Amino acid sequence: MSNTYSQISLHIIFAVKHREALILPNFRDNLFRYIHGIIKGKNQKSFAVNGASDHIHIFTGLTPSIYIPDFVRDIKSDSSLYVNKNRWSPGKFHWQDGYGVFSHSRSQRDCVIKYILNQEEHHSKKSFKSEYIGFLEKAGVDFDSKYLFEFFDSKHARP
Repeated sequence: MSNTYSQISLHIIFAVKHREALILPNFRDNLFRYIHGIIKGKNQKSFAVNGASDHIHIFTGLTPSIYIPDFVRDIKSDSSLYVNKNRWSPGKFHWQDGYGVFSHSRSQRDCVIKYILNQEEHHSKKSFKSEYIGFLEKAGVDFDSKYLFEFFDSKHARP
């Protein structure tokens, strides 16, 4: 009898609704551990989860039976419920609609993990908007900027 073999490594990126800086240091590590648990609970591999105050990066290994939109929906839904249940956000915590997902080969795994684990240092030099558009361009993804995340200048209030 034949078997199915695969090596699917995906880098998933999504942002807090209105790109508000709501992933606060006092609960950030708990949130990232919880997301690791969601991934493991779905019998998938969690290589790295990290982010900044307004967005998150997840690097995961998936089996071919996983439907990516459902997987991301469940992570976003379960993690926002977790934040709200613990009252870690001053208001209702939500993730923005949409996400980015990028595939990586096994040989890139260590570099992607290192990149994700160094988010704070990375974002001291580069904005999330610049980072995200760079990912899209490097991957050759055709995109229309009006359908990207809501990008706000952090110095100004959202509309």
